[in-house]
Order: sequence, then structure tokens, then C-alpha cells
Amino acid sequence: MTGALIDYIIFFGYFIFVIGIAIWVSTKPKGEDRTSEDFFLAGRALPWWIIGASLIASNISAEQMIAMAGSTFAGGIAIISYEWMAAVTLLIVAKWFLPIFLKMRIFSMPQYLERRFDGRVSSSLGVFWLLVYVFVNLTTVMYLGALTLNIVMGFPLQWGIIMLACISAVYTIYGGLSAVAWTDFVQVSTLFIGGLVVTFFGLSAVGNGEGLLAGWNNLLEQAPDHFHTMMAWDHNLYPWIGVFFGGLWIANLSYWGCNQYIIQRALAAKNVREAQHGLVFAAFLKIIVPLIAVLPGVIAVVLFSDTIKKADQTYATLIVELIPPGFTGIIIAALIAAIVSSLNSMTNSSATIFTMDIYRKIRPNASEKELVRTGRITSAVALIIAILIAPAMTNLKEAFQYIQEYTGFVSPGVVAIFMFGLFWKRATSTAALWMAILTIPLSTMFKFMPKFLNWAMPDFTIATTIAAFIDPFLNRMGLTFLLLALIGYIISIKSKQPVTEKKEFKIESYQTSAIFNVCAILILGVLSALYLIFW
Repeated sequence: MTGALIDYIIFFGYFIFVIGIAIWVSTKPKGEDRTSEDFFLAGRALPWWIIGASLIASNISAEQMIAMAGSTFAGGIAIISYEWMAAVTLLIVAKWFLPIFLKMRIFSMPQYLERRFDGRVSSSLGVFWLLVYVFVNLTTVMYLGALTLNIVMGFPLQWGIIMLACISAVYTIYGGLSAVAWTDFVQVSTLFIGGLVVTFFGLSAVGNGEGLLAGWNNLLEQAPDHFHTMMAWDHNLYPWIGVFFGGLWIANLSYWGCNQYIIQRALAAKNVREAQHGLVFAAFLKIIVPLIAVLPGVIAVVLFSDTIKKADQTYATLIVELIPPGFTGIIIAALIAAIVSSLNSMTNSSATIFTMDIYRKIRPNASEKELVRTGRITSAVALIIAILIAPAMTNLKEAFQYIQEYTGFVSPGVVAIFMFGLFWKRATSTAALWMAILTIPLSTMFKFMPKFLNWAMPDFTIATTIAAFIDPFLNRMGLTFLLLALIGYIISIKSKQPVTEKKEFKIESYQTSAIFNVCAILILGVLSALYLIFW
């Protein structure tokens, strides 16, 4: 294996420390006598700073640090909109989604769907989420983490995958959400420190020893084409229509507002105000995430454009080429910490959905002890499946785009169902079910429509223009959402089902605290300025 001894000491020492914290947090309150609420929702006692840090730790994984740097290396900083638009989305979710979810005291997103609509809608989307978490998210994140260990420290890929799964299993299976959330605060702190070290050494190298400002100026001069956030309407990945008015909103609302392994932190809050303040804290962090996830990709363009052969090797190459011994151990610990944190979140959420929304229906009289045991078994099974599938990810060109596109087959339906359910009392369960059923077929139709149009009418300008517009997956997501919303509206107004009037769905006021309002204005102002600078 490559790497200095000090790097291995720091790397393994860090994880021994974190696992120790997780075990301490897990055993201190109630030991083995946990209820399902303790295991899956940390006893509904998380404060705002833990919620915000845990959200970012769960979000910033291999797909952010490794894959976003790789995508930036390949195509520029336009991918930064995934981070900056997420900050706005977090404000929307905090103000209009969370009050309803917390009033209902739900465990999971399928549970909300069952109480708002019916078991058919809940089960169909619950199965979708389980499949995506295990076969897309868990496997891809595990693969990218092992790939980095392989490049930087010489770990064989398969053994790296197994090691990451084992680290995740040690405290996810034992401690549940409480262990995951409290260690996430340590993880995200380490992540930002390690990420900033990479950016610091990278800018220093680009500046030829003349300081960080010189490095920044050299980046602007030597890679000007990589500093644009506004891309052409038919850009294959970041068309401006899809980014600012279409699919990126769908992706963000689905991820931050309807995604179990993200929203579960907010569901575990002490109260609505703590949850909202936690999301504001996360929104601030999202604004600065590009410093550690996106900017390194531009640095790599200037320094190693002739060396890097595969985009997802970008971040690991920067570590190997620029970071001295000692610092490498910190950075790898931070990077793997982010990966393990995401693995923990996805595993725990998969267990929550299976246990509370599937197993509990089969065993309605199951004891609390049985539910916790089922959650642990489900966690173990999900990790084993991911271990078996992750090596197949070696053929991916850019993992981030793989994740976004294929989760995007389900996202339009998810967002349409939740928007109808949260904000339109006439929305019916039949409409929601049809939106769930049609989201994958319609997404698939739009995916292959451009090829069909170009084949059937290659000389017809209108057809080729339509094909060019539909081809980017962000545009397809927006179109799928609009079509599903139209279908849901028509079915609802034609239906004779009774209008939902349950008190638990009614919020008398969406009023937020003065702190929330001031922070929201500040975040929106900063983002507006950044887009004006880097349009």
C-alpha cells in the first residue's frame, strides 16, 4: 500500500474515535431498551445544530466531494447550482413542509402518504425508495469511497467496499439515528477542515507560491470557460431552463423535502422551530460547500488536465499530487467520514421504511423490541446487497450524473404527489396512485423520445429542436412533472372521493421566527450576488 505511516495512524485513529462516540451516545440513555422512536428518530430530541450538521454530513458524500469535483473538471462550475439552489429549497421545505410533517408526528415519508392518501400510494413509493437507496445510492457511494481509498492509500477496491460497509454497520445497526446524527457533527466538522486543506494546497500550487489570491486570479485567467453557471438551453447536463425553471427544482424538492434519509433528521427535532433553524444552518453551509467540492475540479483543470483520464479520479489525484504526509490522513478521514455518514443515513432510512411501513403492516402487533430488531436486520441486509453490487459501478463515467438521472425517473412523481397532498385538499388517493404509477413510464418515454424524433424526422427542424430540448435530463424531469400534475389534477376534479378535511393536515399559520426570516433574506441576497458574478 502507498502512503505515509502517519496517514494510516490518523485515518484509523479518527474512526476509532468516531465509533467510540457513537457507542457512547447509543448506550448512555437507554442501552438496549430502546423503543422504535429512539432507534429510528433519536427520541425526537435533536437540537438545531445537530440537525443542520447531520443534513450536510448525510448529503455531502462521495457524490459531492468526488463526483462533483469530477463533473467540474469535465464541464465547469455549472454543477454548483445543485448546491446553491439547494439552499433556497431548504428554506422552502423548512417554512412550508416541516410544520405539517412534525404536527403529524410521522416516522417516514410513506407513513405521511398513507395517512394523507392510502396504503396503495404509500406502498408503491415505499418500494421505489427502498430500491433507489439500496441499488443506486448505497452502491454508488460505497464504490466511490472504495475507489478513493484504492487510488490514495492502495486499498484493493473490493476490500475498501467491505471496510466501508463494516464501519457503517458498527454503529448504524447498533445505535440507530441517535448514533448517526451525533457523530455527524464530528464528521461534518472534519469534512470541512479536510476539504479546505485540499483547496488551500490547490490554490497555492496554482499561484506558484505567491498566495491564495494569486492562485484564484490564475484560475480565472487559465480556465475562464469553467466559471459559468448559465449554460445553453440545450446543454446536455445543465440547461438554464432546467436549472432555473425546471428539473433542478424537482430534484431539490424531492431530495430535501420528500427524501427519507434527509428529512428524517428534521422529523427527529425537539420541535418545529428547532427543525427550521437546523435547515437554515444547513442552507448556510450549502453556500460554502462549493469551496470544497466544486473549486478543486477547476484547480485540477489547470494543474492536471493531461494526467487525469477519468473524471471521478479528479479529487483523489489532487490528494496524491498536492497534499503532504500527515495532511493526507486528515483529508482521507474527512472524505471517508462523509461517505460513511451517507451510508449510515441511507441504511438507517431503508430500515425505517421497511420496518415501519412494510413489516409493521405484516406484523401489526409487533413489540417495540421486535421492531428495533427488524430495523437492525434490514440495515445489515441492505449493506450486504450494496457490497455485492458496488463493484459493478466501475464502468460509470461520472457517478454524480448517474445518480441524478436515475433517481430523476422517480422524482417528478414524488414531488407531484407531495405538492398535491400538502397544498391541495381536493387531491385524491387515486390521482396520487396514478402519478406514482406513471412517473417511471413517462420519464422513460421522454428519455427515448429525442432518439426517436431524430431517427423519424431528421430533416424536420421543429422535431430536431424538440428533441434537443427534451434530451437533457433536467428538462425531461420538468416536463414529466408538468404532465403528471396535469394528470393528477384531471383525475382529482373528476373524482367523487371525499375532500380531505383532517385536522392534522391543517396548519393555522406558517409564521417563522425572526431569526429564520433574517437568515433567509441574507441567504437569498448572497445567492443573488453570486449568480450575478458567475452567470
